[in-house]
Amino acid sequence: SSKERLPPSAKLVLKVLEYNEELTQTELVQETLLPSRTVRYALSRLESARLVKVRFSTLDARKRIYSINT
Repeated sequence: SSKERLPPSAKLVLKVLEYNEELTQTELVQETLLPSRTVRYALSRLESARLVKVRFSTLDARKRIYSINT
């Protein structure tokens, strides 16, 4: 499956998103304790694998909110 080919960082981000409905990149950095570049890379891998979906925050259009793509 596409999940098995993911780097460990992406698997961790995915696991954290399973426990939290929606998180921003900053929140994911805080939750995973990974460097922000690593989280960015993990999210881009997860997005291209269509495992997470992203939307823009209604409060702050600069913020992207990530969630599991069900």
